[in-house]
Order: sequence, then structure tokens, then C-alpha cells
Amino acid sequence: MSNNPILTIGYSTLSERISNIQPPELQIESKVFISIQDPAGRGFDLPKSYKFEYVSAQTKGVAKSRNVVLESTSSKYLLFADDEIQFAPKSIEAAVAFLESNPSIDLVLAQTVDTNGDLRKKYPLKQTKLNLFNSAKAATYEMLVRVDSIKAKGIRFDESFGAGVDNYLGDEYIFISDLLKAKGSAVFLPLTIAIHPVESSGSGWGSAKDLRVRAAIFTRVFGPWAPLVRLAFYFKSYKKTPGLRSLITFVRGK
Repeated sequence: MSNNPILTIGYSTLSERISNIQPPELQIESKVFISIQDPAGRGFDLPKSYKFEYVSAQTKGVAKSRNVVLESTSSKYLLFADDEIQFAPKSIEAAVAFLESNPSIDLVLAQTVDTNGDLRKKYPLKQTKLNLFNSAKAATYEMLVRVDSIKAKGIRFDESFGAGVDNYLGDEYIFISDLLKAKGSAVFLPLTIAIHPVESSGSGWGSAKDLRVRAAIFTRVFGPWAPLVRLAFYFKSYKKTPGLRSLITFVRGK
């Protein structure tokens, strides 16, 4: 394998979860990079069954960890990964081939199934250009990016959002929205790229805490237009929400 393969698979994980990582075996040149968060400073055991590079820090927050992955990557493409993921090698290779054939595309968003084999959410049925409205449910482990273009546009994960901080959702959606605002190009491809457990950090829609975080996400993405977007989003999901009072609070972003 060359010193700088075409693809890096970049894992963000906590020190106690390193053993969960299962890198895919690919037919293209790739490497594994692991960003390890060890906030308690307990130390950790490193994997012995595959080659990888890593950095560790006594910090907390998945967006910080993913920025370390991005900043450390010199490969042409980067696939973000979590330790809960089982990847589908053929779909990864197809996504890389698509980017190779479409040099104006900065980001590919794929789809994921759960451990029952069911799609984890509603996805488009065909290749679809991403915008601020159809990318809100993106998961980081569905994202493959063109590294040099992302870095040149100054796109990073907003460290005020994502698992490990108060606003524990939305870091991937904000990443895509910042890319689109910077005149980047992103598409969804109907490729099933991974298997992920049924439950995730985005499964709690409707609680007061969840509504507060989602309100903050829409403020970050849409600014002064956020109340209108929140209103439309709320009514789209009204069956999961707890009533008029929560509607008013959510729309006001309070």
C-alpha cells in the first residue's frame, strides 16, 4: 500500500470503544485513521488485527474528534466512521468511483440499513442533489468527502454541536449546510454503505431537550428564517410532539 492511498476511513471513538471498530476490506488502496477521545485519561489498548494511524486527546465531543480526522487526512477522499458501523465495501468503492468521475462534487451522502436490514429512514430513490432542506437527516457515517476541496473551502464540523456537547445533534447537517453555502456541491447516491444499530442519538425526536437542540440547529443553519423552517418541520412531525406549548417554544427557539 502506498503512503498516501486514495481513501482514508476516519473513525471517531471513545477510548473504551476502540475494540468495536471493524474496518472494511476494500479493493482500492485505503488506510484507517482513528481519533480517540480519552477525557478521563485512563489509557487504552490499541487494535492488533489491522494497520492504522491514530491520535488521542483528553477531550470530549465528536465534532472535535471528526475535525481531527479531517485535519489529519491527506488522502484524496475521506469516509467518516463510527465504532458502531459495519461498512459495505462494494458501496464504498462505488462512491469513490463516482467522485473520481465527477470532480465537481465535494461530498457524497449514501444510505444505511439497521441490523434488521431495513433502511434507517426515508431516502430518495435516485441520485439527488443535496440542499438545505433534504440533507437535515444526514448521518456522518454516510458521508464521503473530497478532502482538498473541503479544506480549501474552510469547512469544518461546528464543535458546538454533536454527541458529547449540550447540542448533541446536528453536526453533520451543519457541515453539509456550510459546504453548500460555500458554493460546494453535494449529492445523495442510493448506495447502502453501512449497517448501523436501530437506536442512535437522533432517535429521541419530541422530548423537550430534543426540541431545544433541534431549534438551535435550525437557528445555526437558517438564521433569521429559522422560525418559519421550525414551524414547517414541527408540523411535518407533529404526531411525535407533545402539544401546543412545545410548538410555540420550538418555533420561537427558546
